Amino acid sequence: MIGRWLGNRTRRMQRTGPLAAIQTPPNAGVLGCRVLDPVNEPVPNAEFAVSDAMGRKVVGGGTDPFGSFVATVPAGEYRLAVSAEGYTPYRASVTVTEDALASLGDVTLQVAQPPELPAPGDWEIEPAHSSIGFTARHIGLARIHGRFNSFAGAVRIADDMEHSAMHVVIDAASIDTNVKMRDDHLRSADFLDVQRFPTLEFYSDRFTHRGGNRWAVTGALSLHGVTRTVTLDTEYLGVGNGMEGEVRAACRATTELHRDDFTVSWQTMLARGIAVVGPSIRIDLDVQIVQKG
Repeated sequence: MIGRWLGNRTRRMQRTGPLAAIQTPPNAGVLGCRVLDPVNEPVPNAEFAVSDAMGRKVVGGGTDPFGSFVATVPAGEYRLAVSAEGYTPYRASVTVTEDALASLGDVTLQVAQPPELPAPGDWEIEPAHSSIGFTARHIGLARIHGRFNSFAGAVRIADDMEHSAMHVVIDAASIDTNVKMRDDHLRSADFLDVQRFPTLEFYSDRFTHRGGNRWAVTGALSLHGVTRTVTLDTEYLGVGNGMEGEVRAACRATTELHRDDFTVSWQTMLARGIAVVGPSIRIDLDVQIVQKG
């Protein structure tokens, strides 16, 4: 009902309509639209953001299961941005007047062209423009951020991208949270035990296309003497040229590791029963690869 109403109502709001229960504050109006795909099916969970004339975000969120959203905002001029995975973002300007509906009706998102894939052949991870970071919970409240400063890797791109392979080696002792005492503890036998296990290694030969620019890269991670299957949720960013004309490709990836899976189980509990270190670690990668030759 909301979606049909938004597609047809463009004039002053009538209190007998479906939004009659919405009480607009003084000097405020209602903004809304319905988001559709190219075959007129609703796009649920599309992200929308409404910004004012100064570029400041006023309201944002996701569309409902019918692809609709409705927001009450102060009267004024706004910019609306709508985005969804696999679609080209939509942007529009809209004027919201007091005690009235500003409806953009049905907004149709166009399918985005996926970025060009890297050419088949051998590529190397370029550490100067790549990062391997992690985030852990501390005392159930804060987050501690860290990274590995030393790593190397190679990617062999196959004619069929899904048959490609990747191998990454990380220097365990290069862990860095910007606190020496903590880093020394993380290198000790309580955690990474870098004397016995000097490297972390990840090898994958399973690249699965999830649609658009999303890929799943599944492989074996060896950490602390234990090997487990891990899947990187990967966003491929495309191909470009560097400062010296070299061909580069880039991606972002995330995954979550559970410490007990790799027998990194050291733990101290606070008096109130809260663990000092959380059981899971979030991994965030920003990677650039450079074509060899």
